[in-house]
Amino acid sequence: MRKKLFLAGLIVLVTLCARAQEEAIVTEGEYGFQAGAAHYFGDLNPNPRFNRPGPSFGAFFKKNYGQYVALRIAGNYAFLGYSDKYNSYNEFMYRRNLSFNSNIWELTVQGDFNFLKYVPGSWDHRFTPYVTFGLGVFNYNPYTYYQGQKVYLRSLGTEGQGTAGYGKPYSSMAVCFPLGVGLKYSLNRKMNLGFEVLYRFTTTDYIDDVSKTYAPDARPHYLPDGQPTLWYALQDRSYATGEPIGIQGRQRGYSNQKDSYVTAVVSLSFNLTSYKCPTAK
Repeated sequence: MRKKLFLAGLIVLVTLCARAQEEAIVTEGEYGFQAGAAHYFGDLNPNPRFNRPGPSFGAFFKKNYGQYVALRIAGNYAFLGYSDKYNSYNEFMYRRNLSFNSNIWELTVQGDFNFLKYVPGSWDHRFTPYVTFGLGVFNYNPYTYYQGQKVYLRSLGTEGQGTAGYGKPYSSMAVCFPLGVGLKYSLNRKMNLGFEVLYRFTTTDYIDDVSKTYAPDARPHYLPDGQPTLWYALQDRSYATGEPIGIQGRQRGYSNQKDSYVTAVVSLSFNLTSYKCPTAK
């Protein structure tokens, strides 16, 4: 009987010591890396469709405030692109025949909020879903291909930007408002595995270089050798699908709805810990 009591007491003592040791290790934050896919939504993909994903990757740092809340700073890259050739269901969009690609470089500050208590290395609290939202800025510079050559579109002012009556060229910087959900799992006390879907609302309608109306008379149409100017050839590309449709003032895009993009990524992060001496309580 005494041996059984001694053994039971020893088990309880070891368990309490292990819990005290676990509570003494505080996860101050984490840093990590992520990779996955990105997709664009806007004037060339308004429905939307998920048929042209591009790569996305990034790095982040989180500062924990307890086991439920964290502040995140992240830098991300995403490749976006789309073409009207995918819009055969809509005659006007298919005839419009516009396309773009753009590299997105993004910096965000976000708040992460866990639904469950999360303690890395703990068997009982090793998993949690979470929500995240915040504020960010990003750089973009849409381009397309013409006669096999890569051509940046912003400097051309394809909707007349930069000429009298058509306003200034749009900025290559914009603000985004990330909103997303994710899952987080503790592989061990030092490492975490995650999955996250993050949607960005933005303040620009020019990620795709399409927003307002055609402006075919904004600039000269032809070069001295009789060839069309690069601007004229790219502001209305419907000539490749039939009779040109770029009448001055005719709708080219839908300016009342801003462009947006989403990423779906897998992340691996590493915890930053400190040791806190257990109290007598």
